[in-house]
Amino acid sequence: MGWGRTLILGDIGNRLDIEDTENEIARLKRSLRTAASIDQSQDQKIRKLESENAEMKLYITSLIRLLLSKGAISAEELTKMVDEIDGADGKVDGKYDGAIL
Repeated sequence: MGWGRTLILGDIGNRLDIEDTENEIARLKRSLRTAASIDQSQDQKIRKLESENAEMKLYITSLIRLLLSKGAISAEELTKMVDEIDGADGKVDGKYDGAIL
């Protein structure tokens, strides 16, 4: 590629340089399409996870409010249990990675 090929081969070398450049552009376009497809797939998965998370929050909130309204558990008991479970997996971080039962 470059001036050497053009100098030695003239127009044929120039055309070969152009063809190489066109091939490289086509390869880069394919690469970008693949990356865009991966990004789109990840975006779809993220949207699905966000939707599932929102639905879980709805059900958990409903269950907590039901338990509190029926007097099955007090807010203090719930808070204490959440704090205990939060630390049960070895770290107090507002998450729980342990077994459910």
